[in-house]
Amino acid sequence: MRQLLRIVLAAIGILAIVAVAAVVYVTTFLDPEDFKPRLTAVFEEQTGLNLDLDGPINWSFYPRIGVSVETANARLPSQNEEDTAFASVDRAEVSVAFAPLLRGEIAVDGLTLNGVRLNLRRDADGEGNWEPLLERLVEQSEEAETVLAPASAGPNVDAGNLEVVLSIANVNISDANIRFRDEQSQALWHVQDLSISGSNVNPVRAFPLKAMFTLTKHNNLDAEALERAPNLSSDIGLETRMQLGLSEKRFVLENTQLSTRTRFEAEGEPQQLDLSAAEATVRLAEQQLSIRDGKLETTLRHPENWDGGLTLALAFGLEGDWQAQTARLKDMQLTGPDSLRVSGHLNVSALRDAPRYQGQLTAAPFTLRPWLARAGVTLETASEAAFSDVAMTSPIEGDLQKIAFPSLSLVVDDSTFTGNIASRLDGSRVEFDLQGDALNLDRYLPRQETEQQASLGVINAAVADGSAELLPQAWLASSSVNGNLSIESLELAGMAFSDTRLQLEGDQGLHRLSNFEADFYEGELTANGRIDARAEELQWALSPTIQNVQVAPLIETLSEGEEASPLRGRLNMSGDLTSRGNQREALLRHLNGDLEARLTEGAILDINVSQEMCELAAQLEGEEVQRDWSSDTAFEEFAATLQVRDGVVRSDDLLITVPGIDVKGEGQYDLTSQRFDTQANARLVDTADAACDVNPRLEALPLPLRCEGHISDARGEWCRFDRDAFQGAVVEFIQEEAGGQVSKALEERLGESLDSLDERLGEGSGNALREGLQRLFD
Repeated sequence: MRQLLRIVLAAIGILAIVAVAAVVYVTTFLDPEDFKPRLTAVFEEQTGLNLDLDGPINWSFYPRIGVSVETANARLPSQNEEDTAFASVDRAEVSVAFAPLLRGEIAVDGLTLNGVRLNLRRDADGEGNWEPLLERLVEQSEEAETVLAPASAGPNVDAGNLEVVLSIANVNISDANIRFRDEQSQALWHVQDLSISGSNVNPVRAFPLKAMFTLTKHNNLDAEALERAPNLSSDIGLETRMQLGLSEKRFVLENTQLSTRTRFEAEGEPQQLDLSAAEATVRLAEQQLSIRDGKLETTLRHPENWDGGLTLALAFGLEGDWQAQTARLKDMQLTGPDSLRVSGHLNVSALRDAPRYQGQLTAAPFTLRPWLARAGVTLETASEAAFSDVAMTSPIEGDLQKIAFPSLSLVVDDSTFTGNIASRLDGSRVEFDLQGDALNLDRYLPRQETEQQASLGVINAAVADGSAELLPQAWLASSSVNGNLSIESLELAGMAFSDTRLQLEGDQGLHRLSNFEADFYEGELTANGRIDARAEELQWALSPTIQNVQVAPLIETLSEGEEASPLRGRLNMSGDLTSRGNQREALLRHLNGDLEARLTEGAILDINVSQEMCELAAQLEGEEVQRDWSSDTAFEEFAATLQVRDGVVRSDDLLITVPGIDVKGEGQYDLTSQRFDTQANARLVDTADAACDVNPRLEALPLPLRCEGHISDARGEWCRFDRDAFQGAVVEFIQEEAGGQVSKALEERLGESLDSLDERLGEGSGNALREGLQRLFD
C-alpha cells in the first residue's frame, strides 16, 4: 500500500512538472500576437465583418488558463475607419479550467465581456444594418463549429481528441450598450449599462441568471445629440433560473422575476410593472412559448387624478405558437381596488400578419365611481350611489383597430342591458344595439344645488348657467355613431317614459336622431333630429311630436308634486326647432322654430270661470244668477301657435274656448333671461251652450289679465287681474251705449258694481277671480 502511495505521489509530481514546463514553454516561446491574423481572418470569413484588434492579446495560466483581448472593433463592409463601429468591446476574456484538460476535456471556467457597444440602424425603407450579418451567420452556422478548434489547440495537438464540456463557472457581461436608430419611425432607442451574470452555466441543470439595464427612447433622432430628456426611460431587471436544452433547442426559465420602473416623461411619475412566472418554456425548433402561473403586477401613478399608486394584478397562463401565429391567454384574473375582479380567456390568431382575438370576459360587481375619478372624470350625480354596482359578462372579439362585445350583459345599479357594442379603438366609430329593462337617468344627472332650483324642476335644468361643452365636438366631427337603444321604463326629470326606442345614425360629423318613440303619460312622444359637427359651431335640429298626452300628471311631475295641476286634458304639439352652439346658454340664445300646441278634452280645475263671468255680468246689470255650478271649468280647446326667435318664445293667437266664454291673448317668454309677459282678455259670448244668458251689450266687454315676471318668482305673483283696464273698458263700453249724458249715473252704478265685486274678489285686486284666471294661464 505504501508503495502504491509513493507511485501516485510520483505521478502527481511528474504531472506538476509537466504543467509547469508547459506554462514556461507557452509564455516563453509563443507570442499571442501571432494569433491575431488567424483570428481576424476566421472572424471575417464567418461574419463578413471587418475586425480590428487594436489592443493586446494576453495569456493567463493560474489559477486558470485563458486568453483576453482588449479594444476590438467590428465594422460592416460598407463602413470605413472613420465611421462608428457596428460592434466593439473594451475587453473580452475566456478561461478554461486546468484540471479537466488533464482528462482531455475543455471546461470553460469563465466568460467576461466588458464595454460591449452595438450600433443598430434601420433605414427609412425598413431595412436593418444587421440583416446581412444574420443571413451570413445562418449560412456559415455548420462550418463555424469546427473552424476555430485547430487554430486554438495548436499545431501539435489533435483537436478531435478534445471533448468540449459546456460548463461555464461564471458569465459576466458588464457596461454594455446597444443603440438602435430607427429612421422609419423617427425614434432612437438606447439600452444602457447592460449587465448580465450567470454561474454554473450548463446544459443539464438549471442555473441562475441575472440581467439589468436601462432602456430609453427619444421620439426625435436628434434629441439625444441636443441633450433633450428621453420621452421614455425604464429601469429593467431580470432574475431567473435557466435550463438549457441545446439538443432539443428548448429553454426553460424557472421562477422568473422581471421588474420595470418606467417614466414616460422626464418629470412624470414612475410606473412600476413586475412580471413573474413559475415556468416559461421557449421551444426554438417549434417557435413556441408557454408560461405557467404567470402574474403581471403594476403600480400606476397619476398625481393629478389620484393620490398614491394604483395597484393592479393580472394572473394568467400563456400558450404561444409563432409558426401557427396563435396565442392563448388562459385563466386570466385581473384584480384591483374597489372590488375590481375581471376573469376570462383570450385566443389570438394571425399573430404576425393581422392579429385578431376572441374570448370571454366577466367583471364581478364593482364600484365604477372611483375608477372614473382616476380617469379625471368628476361625477356630481344626484344620487351618490350612482355607478356603485356595475357588472358585465360578454364574449369579446376584435383586432388591432376595433373591439366588440357581441353578446353583452351589463348591469348598472338597478338597470340591466343586453345586446352588443362595437367600437374602433381610437373611438372613431361606435355601433350598439342594446335593450334595457329600466333606467332612472335622474340618478346620473347633476344634483340640484338649492331648494329653489329643485322646485323649478326640468325648467331650471334646461336653462341652468354653464359654460362647459355639452358634447365632444372634436370627436363628433370625425366619428361615426350608429345604434339602437330600447328601454322598457325610463325616467328623466321626473317624467316617466315607457317602451322607449331610440335610433342614431352618424357618419363623419353628421349625426341623426332618425327615430325616437316612447309611450308618454297615456300618449306618445316621437321626435327626429340631427347634429352637424362639421362646421365651427354645432348645428342642431329637432322635430318633436306629442300626441294625446295627459297634462295633469305631467304638470304635477314637472312641479315635483308640490302643487296639484290646475289643468287636465290631452296635449297635442308638433313643430321644428333649430339652434347652434355647444353650451346651454348659446343653444337657448340661438333657438328658432315654430310649434303648434293644442289641448283638448280639458278643464281648468277647482274654479269655474263661467260662474265667475256670469256672476260678474249679473252684478254689472244689477241681477243675480241662481243655478248650481261645477267646481271645474271644462273647455273645448286650448290652442296656441308658438314662434321661437333667437331664444324668445312668442304667441299672438293664444285661444281658450269655454262654453259662453272666449279667451284670447298674446305674450312672450325669454328663455335666456327667463322673463315672461303675457296679456289675455276673456269675453262673454252668446252661444247655445252658454253657461248663462248674456246681455248682447256685454259680449264686447273684455276681462283683462296680465302675467309677467321672472320664472323664479313665486307662482302666486305671476298673474293679476287688471282692474284699471277693466274699469276703463266698462266705462268706454257704457259711454258708447248710453252716451255722455249718463256719465254720472254710470260712475255711481259702476262704483257700486265694482265695490260689490271687490267684496267678493278682495280689495283692490279681485282675489278669487284672479286666482281662477291665474290657474288658467299657470
